[in-house]
Amino acid sequence: MDEQIRQIAERLKGLRDALDLEIEEVAADCGLGVEEYKALESGECDLSVSLLQRIAHKYGVTLDELMFGEEPKMSTYFLTRKGTGISVERVKAYKYELLASGFKGRIADPFIVTVEPKPEGTPLYYNVHQGQEFHLIMEGRLFVDINGKELILEPGDSLYFDSGKRHGLKALDGKPVRFLAMVMQ
Repeated sequence: MDEQIRQIAERLKGLRDALDLEIEEVAADCGLGVEEYKALESGECDLSVSLLQRIAHKYGVTLDELMFGEEPKMSTYFLTRKGTGISVERVKAYKYELLASGFKGRIADPFIVTVEPKPEGTPLYYNVHQGQEFHLIMEGRLFVDINGKELILEPGDSLYFDSGKRHGLKALDGKPVRFLAMVMQ
């Protein structure tokens, strides 16, 4: 098991224990089956940022605390120098660099996301969560499917969408894609 995923799983379990909640209750709040949620707490499956964001909002903790075990402290501004955002690789195909990890009470989570190319024929991983997203392509070409509408984004293109609609991404041309993502709930 990946060390970062194991640590996030431990923090999820610790949060549930600290709030004295039953697995069934948290699973229902997350819109998951009990077995699905147990797999999250055991680190056996991928943890989407959107799911972690939903759990954080529901239980009054920050995304930073769940992902990195650190509580944000800054309230006026938070500066992230190039390449110094807190990174997490949930799966080999996606890397997230959180750009505002130290700012408390933020209303959006900005990330630099890197999507690695997958072998031809690999099915898209789809996600659905409350809120909205903004993507600004910095490098590479990105295929996006939003509820069956297929788009190709190139450097300089941006996309704002309702993330409550089914959406999936993949890198094109066998090259990684880097983009700025703002996730708002």
